[in-house]
Amino acid sequence: MSETTTPALQYRFDGPEDAPVLILGPSLGTTWHMWDRQVPELTKQWRVFRFDLPGHGGAPAHPAGSVSDLAARLLVTLDGLGVQRFGYAGCALGGAIGVELALRHPERLASLALIAASPRFGTADEFRQRGVVVRTNGLDPIARTSPDRWFTTGFAAAQPAITDWAVQMVRTTDPGCYIAACEALAAFDVRAELGRVGVPTLVLVGSEDQVTGPAEARTLVAGIPDARLAVVPGASHLVPVEQPAAVTDLLVRHFSTAWQPAFDSSTGQLAVVAAPARPVLAASPPAPQAAPIAEIAPAAAPPGPSGGADPYDIGLKIRREVLGDAHVDQELAGADDFSGDFQELLTRCAWGGIWNRPGLDRRTRSCVALAALVAGGHTEELAAHTRAALRNGLTPDEIKEVLLQTAVYCGMPAAASAFRVAQRIIQEETTPTV
Repeated sequence: MSETTTPALQYRFDGPEDAPVLILGPSLGTTWHMWDRQVPELTKQWRVFRFDLPGHGGAPAHPAGSVSDLAARLLVTLDGLGVQRFGYAGCALGGAIGVELALRHPERLASLALIAASPRFGTADEFRQRGVVVRTNGLDPIARTSPDRWFTTGFAAAQPAITDWAVQMVRTTDPGCYIAACEALAAFDVRAELGRVGVPTLVLVGSEDQVTGPAEARTLVAGIPDARLAVVPGASHLVPVEQPAAVTDLLVRHFSTAWQPAFDSSTGQLAVVAAPARPVLAASPPAPQAAPIAEIAPAAAPPGPSGGADPYDIGLKIRREVLGDAHVDQELAGADDFSGDFQELLTRCAWGGIWNRPGLDRRTRSCVALAALVAGGHTEELAAHTRAALRNGLTPDEIKEVLLQTAVYCGMPAAASAFRVAQRIIQEETTPTV
């Protein structure tokens, strides 16, 4: 997507117009209001820029299916405002955007804070199944369980207004944009690239975070050359909301020392330089404080044949995206000297060849695969491809229509067997568990 067609993000500024810009990035399902309690203190030194993810907080619903796309939209927005260099703090998905900026656009970033973040968020299968749940049931199941993932039990019980607000915030998110963001997190994995993050980085995590907790934070600190860890006691995933004073203090200390604005006499403007590395930050236990806080788009058509890339590598990537890591890992683990060549043939030709062709999108290819498997009586493979069809964007009703048509062309007994298999898979995949 070129800069001329990349949509800008919904944003707001707070603080002095002549101060250095500090960007605050939100997590999936939240809006810029998750940072409300940090803004009064941060605006004493910085011009604070907050943005909403697509389809969040009433922002235009233009789904973004990758973290790089979200980072590109942020840069387009900043370019339009004349902001070239900035500090950045992001929570969860917002943190992933920060890492993307540090890796792909280091010239723009002065200093970085990663909050409740990870170099890889769970597994791709988990996020793709969440997309299936939202596509089938809407956002209500996700919204109702959000407080369990975001807050400690004590905070949720003591702050019912904030808990209710969190639920409503997720409910009002555009489902297509929410699912697209799940796809972005499913594909995000920068574990092998952390050593290239070249800016001073604060890694901040709540001690009780069960989503991206201290273990993930330590992975970031171990991989990023100039990183320090801060653990906030008594806080879960949405730590800026649950412990706002502690987070504010840590952000002020980090950006005040790791990012020092200096006057550039050649341009007559503020320049930003990185300060020397400093010791690990430690968060003292803060008093609990309340704070007001705070994507399903069809899968994109697969890319065309990719130059000189190995079809096996392309095929393995597509096979995992369509069938899921768990299924593919099981198939490959079961291969031996006798069946290994077949697995390579399957990955290279079927997935790296046919599924990689640009002529049909993945939804259509799933329809074709389902019909062909029913015709051949291959019910075992039909189970895997029913699950794949859901992850490729087909709804249960659309899968039902495919199977009904196979009853006419393939026979009633074949369709009956297919319905039994598909019914079981659909129930497993669409029952809310998050």
